[in-house]
Amino acid sequence: MRPVRIGVVGVGRFGRLHARTLAGIAEAELVALVVRDPSQRAAIGHELPGVPIWGDLSAALAQSAAEAWVVATQTASHVDLAEQILRAGAAVLVEKPLGLTVAEAQRLAPLVAPDSRNFMVGHILLFAPEFRRLAREAQQRGGLAYVSAERHRPIGVYELFHGESPLRLVMVHDLYLALVLAGGAEPTRMQASLHPRPGGGCDLALARLEWADGLWVALSASYFTPPGMGSDGFDRLEAYGRGWVARMEINPQPLTIWAERAEWPLALAIDDDPAAPSGWLAEELRCFCRVVRGAEPPLGARYEDGLRIMEWLDRLEQSAES
Repeated sequence: MRPVRIGVVGVGRFGRLHARTLAGIAEAELVALVVRDPSQRAAIGHELPGVPIWGDLSAALAQSAAEAWVVATQTASHVDLAEQILRAGAAVLVEKPLGLTVAEAQRLAPLVAPDSRNFMVGHILLFAPEFRRLAREAQQRGGLAYVSAERHRPIGVYELFHGESPLRLVMVHDLYLALVLAGGAEPTRMQASLHPRPGGGCDLALARLEWADGLWVALSASYFTPPGMGSDGFDRLEAYGRGWVARMEINPQPLTIWAERAEWPLALAIDDDPAAPSGWLAEELRCFCRVVRGAEPPLGARYEDGLRIMEWLDRLEQSAES
């Protein structure tokens, strides 16, 4: 498979990871960056010399050699940027969520090809080898009866993300995993509860989802962990089948460094060294390249999957308010 010529829009925290990873994987050729901030432009230009940089997507679409793009900007701009890219005839990977609202994200529907072969949602956990193996085990062992997933983040995340609910910011990850473990089926019932935070907002979300085949899923997400546990808190998922149980603990990864304090440098299993990138993001981007070449659909990361998760979040929020 010849390398896919890819551009990246936005080089904030995750956009920079995308760019550095694309620069190193054999399946891709990083041919364009779109960076509006001049200071960011200089910094990324120093890190990735030789990669053309534009300040505007329209100009990059017209002048670059990119046949596919990664959109890693603020959520409010996702739909507009993805629409520009799709109308230009290129494929796009959009970091979740697709947009601010379901109605906004639905604007893209007429532009998305069958099987979502020109559109992929960014969700690196789907490409963690531990989760992929768990999903295969569940399928081979006859399915699941119960899944319990916990995802807890530091207390300071509430302020860092301007009071965003842990339901949308944190639990969303496990909703994607649940969708895959349920074989893409729609839940027959879902209910959520939100724990009030002193001073306003919420700091804990609980959810329960049920499927027609008997699968129950219980999820919890919070802003409860202390600073000593690391910047990404911890995650745990347990899956119960008929006669078997599995446990997945992938955050933090089993690398700890002690200096002035304990550190977990691979909390998300991303090594973005352009010389030899590895981990979840590298596997996601390799999958995107195969999607662009028509080699496989983006399982669990199609446009319709991203839209469904947004709809689930709306339903869960409404159930918590009722």
